[in-house]
Amino acid sequence: MKEKSMPPLAKALNDDIANSDNSAFEVLSEKGRRIFFPSKGILGQSAEAKKTEINATIGTAFEEDGSPLCLECIEELINLPSQSLLYTPSYGLPELRERWREMIFAKNPSLKNKEISLPVVTSALTHALSVSAYLFANEGDKVILSDLNWDNYELIFEQGFGAELETYKTFENNAYNISGLKAKLMEPGDKKILLLNFPNNPGGYTLTEGEALELRKTLLAVAEAGKHIVVILDDAYFGLVYEDDVFKESLFSHIADLHRNILAVKLDAPTKEDYVWGLRTGFMTFGTKNSTPAQYRALEAKAAGVVRGSISNCSSIGQHMLLKAFSNASYISQKENKYSILKRRYLKIKEILAAHPEYQESFVPVPFNSGYFMCVKPLGVDAEAVRKNLIESYGTGVIVLSGLIRIAFSAVPYDKLELLFSNIDASIRKIK
Repeated sequence: MKEKSMPPLAKALNDDIANSDNSAFEVLSEKGRRIFFPSKGILGQSAEAKKTEINATIGTAFEEDGSPLCLECIEELINLPSQSLLYTPSYGLPELRERWREMIFAKNPSLKNKEISLPVVTSALTHALSVSAYLFANEGDKVILSDLNWDNYELIFEQGFGAELETYKTFENNAYNISGLKAKLMEPGDKKILLLNFPNNPGGYTLTEGEALELRKTLLAVAEAGKHIVVILDDAYFGLVYEDDVFKESLFSHIADLHRNILAVKLDAPTKEDYVWGLRTGFMTFGTKNSTPAQYRALEAKAAGVVRGSISNCSSIGQHMLLKAFSNASYISQKENKYSILKRRYLKIKEILAAHPEYQESFVPVPFNSGYFMCVKPLGVDAEAVRKNLIESYGTGVIVLSGLIRIAFSAVPYDKLELLFSNIDASIRKIK
């Protein structure tokens, strides 16, 4: 079969990415190298005609007065201008991209004076992960991650793109197993894909300040050893940390310009940060040492090309709603209030576990300090048997992942937490 030539637009983007003193081009997948944003097609031609008096380019419909042609019964349901019913660019609303970038800097003070890309809008975190897999994972590539991980990673990277998940033990002596992570990265092969998720799902763990610095040093050492690393940061639960010694910034702030051999890809979303699960809006942001504006624009264009080639563009209503919410005078105080509800539940769980040493005969808590979840390891019984028994005998639902029982305390009222742990203990004792 004749090998397909590289599309000219893709080649131009590849040249911009490669024309920098870093290895960002080296970690692109074959698909990632071939993808481009169709700037010369319908979208590019429409952009050129944007300010024309008569614009017959884009496939949307307008009233005689130039306002969007939409059903009144739909428009009246939203407290937004009718423009929110139009398409957004495949890159995302420009104003929202700029605003989210400003918010990344505000939430991560260590990023000050560092160059990062403009975020590209995705349809929340799952889609951002899929875009990452498209750009960086060839069939057969290894994706390194902790053994406590979200089961959707398998669907995305293995089933969707043919990569292979390779895990390291998450904890060693109740501390994050950074040496195990390093050992995986130092295995044969120059290209490495590392997927990090903090706060972790299902474990509910975020690195301490000391562990974050240690991981930074580790990644630097691996990069200096000649490995080309793309670090995909799943920051879905960013900001939901409940202990003083926990690293409160994204690891992106530590590695966005750490070494020329490291490309950091920050995936985040208002989904959990702002409690808007159904809006399906997320972001992908790039950071690497020795970057150039042209390189970042090219990476953004490739990400937007994947969006264009899969879902065309992301929810306009969701993006407009967020933009409006971020400008609301009560946004910060309301967000702090919701955070306090989750932290109160977290503290209650710590109190319950301390007050019931007898529970240690039934289960052992896995280290946790953040996020929506915590896990317990049942002793002497099968976790799946406990899960089924909790439903049948105690009217209690939990999730089993990696032989552990995952508890989403984000979904449990404060006054039912005591009963929840009592039921788990009782169920394990009953099965024993």
